[in-house]
Order: sequence, then structure tokens, then C-alpha cells
Amino acid sequence: MPRSSQPGDAAIGEEEDRRWMKRALELAEKSVGLASPNPAVGCVLVRDGSVAGEGFHQYDALDHAEIVALKQAGARAARATAYVTLEPCNHYGRTGPCTEALAQAGIRRVVAATQDPNPRVCGLGFERLRGAGVEVVTGVLSEEARRINDGFAKFTRTGLPFVTMKIACSLDGRIAPAGQLPGAPAWLTGEAVRGEVHRMRHAADALLTGIGTVLTDDPLLTDRSGLPRRRPLMRVVLDSALRTPPGSQLVRSSHGDLIVFFLDAAAEARQALEARGIRVKQLPCSGSAAGIPLEPALRFLGESGITTILVEAGARANAALLNSGFVDQLVVFYAPTMLGSGALPALATSVALPPIQNFTLKRFDEDFAFAGYLRDPWAGID
Repeated sequence: MPRSSQPGDAAIGEEEDRRWMKRALELAEKSVGLASPNPAVGCVLVRDGSVAGEGFHQYDALDHAEIVALKQAGARAARATAYVTLEPCNHYGRTGPCTEALAQAGIRRVVAATQDPNPRVCGLGFERLRGAGVEVVTGVLSEEARRINDGFAKFTRTGLPFVTMKIACSLDGRIAPAGQLPGAPAWLTGEAVRGEVHRMRHAADALLTGIGTVLTDDPLLTDRSGLPRRRPLMRVVLDSALRTPPGSQLVRSSHGDLIVFFLDAAAEARQALEARGIRVKQLPCSGSAAGIPLEPALRFLGESGITTILVEAGARANAALLNSGFVDQLVVFYAPTMLGSGALPALATSVALPPIQNFTLKRFDEDFAFAGYLRDPWAGID
């Protein structure tokens, strides 16, 4: 039934809406790693104050979150309120439109956190629901819902992945002590930060680094969060001269999840990597990150279905990537220590950045993180 106009009832209704949307957001988080390149979405159907059905989207299972919840609810969906973290779709794709399914099931009210950034959907789903006599409420916990799907918002509007750069450093902006030996990376931050980084890797479709990090640290760069994902974390190396060692951990651990971008290299270097099943992609010689022109690299990854990229690189690649203008979010983990001027800086050169938006601070045991947006992938969407 419609919200009452009696004094105080509106506030109570808003609190209930927030309560159930929080549950829908919890379900959407379960969708992370399982939905890409589709958005991560959660849905809760509530009737007479209790859950009638709920669900989240998994790409391989086809059904959108609303359909999962409707199937679970059955006849109890009639006269229920649907709490969904993203505007229901109103077009035919891999499945039919969720707006039709909700209306036909007798849903009386839809509470959505945010509009869908996809131009094929944006606002049209709400319009269709209202046309079917369904009450629509929007904007409930919209900021929280949007943060789950930053990658989808950027990708669906531009065809390019959403890029997050992660840096772990000392208070004076150093990422490694002086005299660090190759193959022996130093841990500046603690276990809590390392756990958070693996959560970030789990939420990403690809992890990008520069050849300097490969040669210095010989990293694995894998997702060790233990959380489920539908496809492996793609590992991407910017390596202009194709110096990635065939015996490196990245190459030895690869199972179709490693791509190396280069500009020019000897045929033997290319053949040595290809013989191990590594995908190498030559790009045109012009400009930016660690010698690699970033836009064609990102365009290629986007065409491969990569919607989100996490950057974990060294000082030179960090600076070049930031100056390229393609980094959308910056996350810096600070350890409570000073390494001094002789230590390796986080950025090899100065960078010019736009004002950082919507920044947050969060503590991880003795460490803390600064996170902010250089570009808002939802800009212009109500």
C-alpha cells in the first residue's frame, strides 16, 4: 500500500526502505566477481514486513537478481515491494526485461538505489514500471550502490575499463627502502591491508603492472581472497621492449590469464613467451605509460570484456599512468613509518591530477587508506 501521509509515517517508511536496501546491497556484494561484464545487482522482495524472496545476479546463471528473487517468492511476490540496487532493465538481451516480470508478478512498489548508467536502460525501466501502475522510489542509498558498479558505469558509457591505482607507501611517500634486493619485496603495510588488497583484486577483472615491477619483485599478482569468481583475474604487463622473463612467476603460473603489451621487440623474445601460451599484443609506438600508449591498450581490454582494472605498479609506471589521464580512482595505503630520501618514491616524476573527489579515510589496524576519485564514472546521471 502507498505510504501514509500521517505525521511521522514518511520517516518510518524511509527507514524501512533503507533497512531493506542495505540487505539488497549485501546481496549485490555477493554478485561481485560473478557478474562481470554485467553489473553486480541484489534484489529483495518484501511482503508484510518479511522477505518473500531475494537474489543476486550471476552472469553464468543468466537470471538477473529480480528474476532470482521472483522465482524464490512465487505467488508471494504479488503486492510485495521490490528493493533493487540498480534500475530494472527494460530491454531484451540475454534475458527478457525485468520490468515486465516485476509488473506481471504483481509487484506493487519498486525501490531502486540508482538509475542504470547503460544508455539503453537509463530511466526507461522506471518509466515502464510507472506506466504499469507500479510505484517507483529512487535514490535510496544510491552512493553505496553506485560504488559497487563504478566499473560497469564507466564501461557501459565509454567502452573503457574503470581504472583504480593502488599504492602502498610510507608516510613520506616511499614504496621500498634503499638497497632493496630484486626478488625480495619489502612489506610496508600489515596483514589487514594485504587482505583488503586481495579483496580489491577479487573485485577487479584485471590487474595491471609495469615491467619494472616484474623484473624487481617477480610477483604472482593473483587473487588470493578465497572469494568465488567466474573467470580468472587477468594479469596485464606493460612491457615496451618485451623483457618479461619466460621463467618469471607470472609466466610459469599462467593459464590463459596473462597478456603482455609491447611496442617493439626481437622475434625471439616474442616467440619465447608465445611458446609458453602467453598472449602478447603489439601496440603502435606513441606515447604514455611506461612507453605504452594506454588508450589502445585499454580499448583492447574493454573489447575483451574487461570492465575494471587494478593497477599495482612501480614508481615509473605509476607516474606515467597518472599523467595519462586514464586513472579513475586512487587508493593509497599508508604505513606509519618514514623511509627517508634514499628510499624509492611512489612516483618517479611529478604528476598533474584533477581535484580528488569524494575521498574517504579508513584505518586498517596500524595502517590507514586514503581513497578518492579523479573522475566520476556516474557524472551526469541523476
